[in-house]
Amino acid sequence: MESLEEIKARAETMVPGAKIEIVPNPGPANQPSLLFDHEHAMAVAMFLRDDPALKLDHCSNVTGVDWLDRKVTKKVKVKKVIESVEKEVEETQEEFFPGYLEAVYHLFSMTLKHGPVIIRMRITDRAREARLPSLASIWRSAEFQEREIFDLYGIRFDGHPDLRRILMWDEFEDFPMRKDYREPDDYEYEPTPHDEVLEKAKEHYPARPQLDGAENLTAAQQQ
Repeated sequence: MESLEEIKARAETMVPGAKIEIVPNPGPANQPSLLFDHEHAMAVAMFLRDDPALKLDHCSNVTGVDWLDRKVTKKVKVKKVIESVEKEVEETQEEFFPGYLEAVYHLFSMTLKHGPVIIRMRITDRAREARLPSLASIWRSAEFQEREIFDLYGIRFDGHPDLRRILMWDEFEDFPMRKDYREPDDYEYEPTPHDEVLEKAKEHYPARPQLDGAENLTAAQQQ
């Protein structure tokens, strides 16, 4: 199979205006991926599926990813003049990375028996209804998995044939896989807080003042 660099170059030639970036993966899997711009995502996806040398006709899985704003501290060596002598010293630098949401697709060719090629689309705006183009019309297997990402991460896939919640109930208002999600202190089916639920609620609400003896007696009489 062609390298990602070759796939990127040919895709940009076949889809004029497409912006594709190779995203490295420093982890043990060492699987770099292709990051698409939203406007040309459908056209690039069709190229990957239909190109005779690629024929990426199967999408095995689609995954949601959430990164909050984060700061990364690293040590770098810089040259400085100390007492009129240039020396190399080690300094600590802090780099800021803004948060984003992503959808990541793993593609294989069942026809040519190769893969995976990993593609992704990214949203830097963590709005309640962040939007990406749906690729379910290119790979039918992405339909339910995009629904799951919509349900758990809040990414709305434009053009999806049946975008509705698949795990959470319709009235549920949040997205439990987002990293800034805060689990509720209680649930509809458990109306009275107790045990771990009660301890967790104490972290978010001020403790009630202790009643004195007379108030305790009055409270007991009212029960």
